[in-house]
Amino acid sequence: MSDITDLTLAGLRQGLKTREISSKEATEAYLGRAEAAEKLNAFITPTPDKALEMAALSDAKLATGEGGDLEGVPLGIKDLFCTEGTLTTAGSHILDGFRPKYESSVTANLFGDGAVMIGKLNMDEFAMGSSNETSFYGNVINPWRRKGQQTPLTPGGSSGGSAASVAARLCAGATATDTGGSIRQPAAFTGTVGLKPTYGRCSRWGIVAFASSLDQAGPLTQDVRDAAIMLKSMAGHDPKDSTCIDQPVPDYEASLGQGIKGLKIGVPKEYRLDGMPAEIEALWQQGIEWMKDAGAEIVDVSLPLTKYALPVYYIVAPAEASSNLARYDGVKYGLRIEGSDITRQYEKTRAAGFGDEVKRRVLIGTYVLSAGYYDAYYLRAQKVRKKIFDEFLETFKQVDLLLTPSTPSAAFGLGEKSHDPVQMYLNDIFTVTANLAGLPGISVPAGLDRQGLPLGLQLIGKPFDEETMLRGAFSLEQAAGFNQRPDEWWVG
Repeated sequence: MSDITDLTLAGLRQGLKTREISSKEATEAYLGRAEAAEKLNAFITPTPDKALEMAALSDAKLATGEGGDLEGVPLGIKDLFCTEGTLTTAGSHILDGFRPKYESSVTANLFGDGAVMIGKLNMDEFAMGSSNETSFYGNVINPWRRKGQQTPLTPGGSSGGSAASVAARLCAGATATDTGGSIRQPAAFTGTVGLKPTYGRCSRWGIVAFASSLDQAGPLTQDVRDAAIMLKSMAGHDPKDSTCIDQPVPDYEASLGQGIKGLKIGVPKEYRLDGMPAEIEALWQQGIEWMKDAGAEIVDVSLPLTKYALPVYYIVAPAEASSNLARYDGVKYGLRIEGSDITRQYEKTRAAGFGDEVKRRVLIGTYVLSAGYYDAYYLRAQKVRKKIFDEFLETFKQVDLLLTPSTPSAAFGLGEKSHDPVQMYLNDIFTVTANLAGLPGISVPAGLDRQGLPLGLQLIGKPFDEETMLRGAFSLEQAAGFNQRPDEWWVG
């Protein structure tokens, strides 16, 4: 058998079930790789003791032929998910020392299916960022490098630790969250698969909130099959989350082999941007040809409201963030900076606890919600958001899926865009529409650019039709045959 950490999640799961591999062996293998990869800074809190304890319980179940769908599989958990008794920071100084007394619903589902947690993964502070440069715990480094260069590159954000850890084989899969592209953009930058489910498919309970009407949990994995396996365990109705939809969770993995013959794939003309790199355009065209060859019908479609998506997103998301982050005051948990009175304590704690990007978005959000500006900005943005959703629904009367690039470029160097927030926000241009409309989206690695960096293609599906989207993604993956891996420069 090949090295344990070279296996896909599906391959590892099979080895565990047949007892060719023990969970202890798998967990120790991943813990060893994670320890040797400190240069990537993918973990905020490694949990080796807890991981080995969970692995021992899994091995006991596997020995009796029992166990869940993920029994004994080591996963990394984005530090936005509350984990009972384990430090949970959301990448922020303001949550110093916070150890929840409860488990998020998504991690509870995964652990109920037997998954093993090997640690909490680094991320942009409160999930606000596209490059993993806003974390209080330092930048995550992309395992990939440009040909002949040693420039440290971004793994994308906010789920940069999740993407880097999967790309570097530090875990078999990872949880992530997507508010404006924070699963799909890091996946594209690291040559991994990132799936954002329909809003309401996975519970948000126990996930530290950024923008409540946009946030959605999903998996980051090596391939499409692994994403289907993880999503089945992560999803499900949760009465603790009023936005979580009560619908049966399909067997996503079973849908993969059905092919896409006869499906209609929409290609939205508005995603052809001025100044878009020729490599992105060429890859998109190649994706169209792959879909045609697999028997799908290509349909040119128009989504004219796409141009308003980024402005709408950067009004709605900061507005919800300013409301959600008002709870961090240094009174009940996390960082506390004493002041002469309660108001000064609030001010000092927030000044010291929040980073610059979080402060920027809270200020924007407070402004657009303030008297005199609420109608002009926030209310108008919500109306446009509804029109964007309606436009998607109308388009989906003609097609089954939409095919677009995942990102407007390959991974960029750390520091290259952090001085210009607008340039950084443009990284989300292909992904935010799915969040605004609550639609499922997936990024699949489809090739390398001329500098040897991965590029991804995105599929967007109908609400709660992840099965068709996964069929399309599996077809893309098979056609692309992407199997490249980064050189392991970070070891030793």
